[in-house]
Amino acid sequence: MRPGRHTIGAAGGPSITRRQWLTGLGMGATAGLAGCSADDDSGTEATDDGDGTGSEPDGTPSVSGTYDTVIPSSFSTLNPLYNTGSRAGTAIGRTLDPGYTFNTDGEYFPLLYDLSTDDGGSVWVFDIREGLSFTDPYGQVDASTFVYQIRELHQTDWAATAASADWTGITVEETGEFQFQAELPEPRLLWPESYDPLLYPVPTDIVDPYVADEDVEGLRQEEALLDLSFTGNLGGYTLEEWERGAGTTYSRNDEYYLRDIGEGPELFSNAPYFEGASIDVVEERASRLAALETGEADSAGIPPERFSEFEQNPRVSTYRIPQPFNRILSVNMRDNGWNAGPGNLFRHTAFRQGLAAAIGKEELIAGIFRGLAQPHYTWQPSWSEWHPGDDAVTQLGTGDRYGGEVARGLVGDAIADSEFGYRFDGNALVTPEGETITLDLYHLAGGETSQLIAEFIGEELSDSLGIEVTIEAIDAVRFQQDYWTAAPQGGTDTVDGEAVSWDRPTPNNPGPRSVTSAESWDMSIVYGLNTYPLNPLTNAAFFDGADARYNPVGYYPEFDATGVFERARSADSEAALQEPFTELFQNLAEEQPYVMLAFGDELSGYTPDLVGPTEDFFNGWDFPAWYFDA
Repeated sequence: MRPGRHTIGAAGGPSITRRQWLTGLGMGATAGLAGCSADDDSGTEATDDGDGTGSEPDGTPSVSGTYDTVIPSSFSTLNPLYNTGSRAGTAIGRTLDPGYTFNTDGEYFPLLYDLSTDDGGSVWVFDIREGLSFTDPYGQVDASTFVYQIRELHQTDWAATAASADWTGITVEETGEFQFQAELPEPRLLWPESYDPLLYPVPTDIVDPYVADEDVEGLRQEEALLDLSFTGNLGGYTLEEWERGAGTTYSRNDEYYLRDIGEGPELFSNAPYFEGASIDVVEERASRLAALETGEADSAGIPPERFSEFEQNPRVSTYRIPQPFNRILSVNMRDNGWNAGPGNLFRHTAFRQGLAAAIGKEELIAGIFRGLAQPHYTWQPSWSEWHPGDDAVTQLGTGDRYGGEVARGLVGDAIADSEFGYRFDGNALVTPEGETITLDLYHLAGGETSQLIAEFIGEELSDSLGIEVTIEAIDAVRFQQDYWTAAPQGGTDTVDGEAVSWDRPTPNNPGPRSVTSAESWDMSIVYGLNTYPLNPLTNAAFFDGADARYNPVGYYPEFDATGVFERARSADSEAALQEPFTELFQNLAEEQPYVMLAFGDELSGYTPDLVGPTEDFFNGWDFPAWYFDA
């Protein structure tokens, strides 16, 4: 099979990301497939076969050692139908490849299937790679595997899978044993870059009983999906155990299909090159860094304040990797947000602008990130070709748009529009009863940088607005289950004078603002989100109207977001895409749906004898070819 899609026509451009499992969700400096926050504490050294090269007779490296990833917090599911977290995505990706990825040149690279179109993006053909098989007794992976999954799961109301919104309005048809096609409602030349057609195969025999009963909870908790016992030759490793809250362990898969594809790096011919792998949850940063420093770990994320130290350490190779995940302050605009008094001031654009103006971006970057970050003004990093330029967007939190005076002016505009009697007592915002405003702020447990950012935000809001901030650490799994998501209910609300219906609610946008999570909360910095800098159309998942599929905070756009995305989807050239994207990013800079803070570089340390990592946006796409240099 040859890649059918080296270029994407006039509306093309670079691919979307270096991550094989690309989700909207990140947690601080998230781990990519290759374990950018990953460590190996096995202590096993690469072996030499006696010829002094540490290689096999065919010239490929020897298979040796184990690659153990160390992460600061656990994940809640390994079910590939429902996961939306990047760390769990890494855990799943060890044993189950996605449909495709992109290489270091930003070119589409087929894994389980190829994608092609010859009519400008209206109909896409999926060519399934032959020889893919599930674990016995589930048989081969073929076109019916994916067509069934799309029709019976992603395109149904009851299943509410993570990919459900990706397949709305798309007609799929099986055209051969190893081929099917998808007809889109409108042409999309950038469809693969959006990652909407990215699928992970699961056996029909496993899910069919739940389909018959429309049993979503049973499907979520199906053990064969949670323990990935069906993956056959579909990944480099076989999952041996998932110990909830502690991590996962894997053994090398001797039947890995990638060895027989005849394309990609020559090193794929004997991949993967580690005897095993594991992902361990180690909450204490000091323990993770000690493992890296002593050689017990092969890779670990490095906090900014320690990066220069590790740069000087000959036992560690350091990398600054540009990445699209942001540092944001999420504010809860749903009915269980703003617990300081009546109403919810977070819903006012001017109030969110006031929060952004109160938090100094340059001070945050210099003091906590040690200069290893860039200011975040709109929903793109500055290195993106789609970024409209700093001069074209409002730069809240910098220069004359930073400080108490400008922050109080913006908040004053917000409370003037509020029906409740909030006011300033001197320089301090108070409730209608004249009491101090107190808000809670959650950060990720085990993350020192996250705690420092939370403390900085608390000090800034206190100094500029007189708001007292109660800081609490929380486990990511608990925050996701009890605070960030809710049971989908749907419903209708009036948004900017028009009725909006939540016809396909998701746990990440369960309905209007009246539909809330189990626990109330005000602000959080637990999660960062992907800004999709190489295909901003994917941001429709966040901002394409109040009913967008991913909207935990209950943001209602005040600009015509749906119209902007429609114009971008219908663009027939790269030049035509720039205008709607510029409008999108200018409006997001104004409305601050999430209070934007910074883009921190992904700071990673690897053992020097690990061959494969690159200081590149696409680092890790070829993780199966990484090896220890004996």
